[in-house]
Amino acid sequence: MPNIDCQLCQTPGGTVLWQNQHLRVIDACDALYPGFTRVIWAAHVVEMTDLTSAEQAELLRVVLLVEQVQRTALKPDKVNLAAFGNVVPHLHWHVIPRWQDDPHFPQAVWAALPSADAAAQAAQQARRARVQQQLSAYHQALVARLESTL
Repeated sequence: MPNIDCQLCQTPGGTVLWQNQHLRVIDACDALYPGFTRVIWAAHVVEMTDLTSAEQAELLRVVLLVEQVQRTALKPDKVNLAAFGNVVPHLHWHVIPRWQDDPHFPQAVWAALPSADAAAQAAQQARRARVQQQLSAYHQALVARLESTL
């Protein structure tokens, strides 16, 4: 049952790339982190243990599939997986491709943004532009894998 006070019950949470009756996969549309993807459980639950074992398996299978497609399509240096729910207490996973030159690396993307010199900022912008050009292919590959797997 949707919660009227829950942002993820009331909005998609980003651009929907794929969904089924249990969950949706969205592009978070984060300017600093192109490719940042969320996997959001459709029903309003807060914790993984609110799901049945089969539902847990389905959700984790999709999270890992997103990670795998990110690694293949975007070739990040690292992928961060996170399921906090402290700010939005609705079960969702963040799948975040990370590069050693990203503004927060190696800290979490939610950390305070450190200052960077002009050369570092230029390198970050160039890499973000390259990744941005790959997003359409990433989205297509992700949807194809989800469709063929689930």
